Amino acid sequence: MKIFRIITLSSLIMMLIVSCKSTNKISGTMENINRKWMLVEYQDFTKAELTKLEAYMDLTKNPDSENRYTAKMGCNGMFFTAELSKGKAKFSGVGSTMMYCDGRMKLEDSFGKQLPNMNQYKIEGHFLTLSDGKSIMKFVAADWD
Repeated sequence: MKIFRIITLSSLIMMLIVSCKSTNKISGTMENINRKWMLVEYQDFTKAELTKLEAYMDLTKNPDSENRYTAKMGCNGMFFTAELSKGKAKFSGVGSTMMYCDGRMKLEDSFGKQLPNMNQYKIEGHFLTLSDGKSIMKFVAADWD
């Protein structure tokens, strides 16, 4: 009878440990998406071009404007609404300031048109990938060394 109690207690403890780890993994993923992301792969732009333009998307939570985020693709400040949950993404309300920057507008124009089509996201390590099933936008976390 004593052995049965030990086995039952051990099984319960193992189940509790496993369930705690899976809960932390889910919440950790959501926390990891709320950061600044540098664009490193998109269409036929080179990584050098994207780096020179300092292209980024900032998904840091803003307590004053829930689900409102910003980006910069080389010239204007951009803004948009995003809903991100369980690998699904919905981007809308994409807008920007209206300056003209000679030689720096192609990426911004393309990104602004393509972002609302992105409907999936995946985080792998320090990388965030947005996809619409045909094309991708790949980002690396800005705070990654």
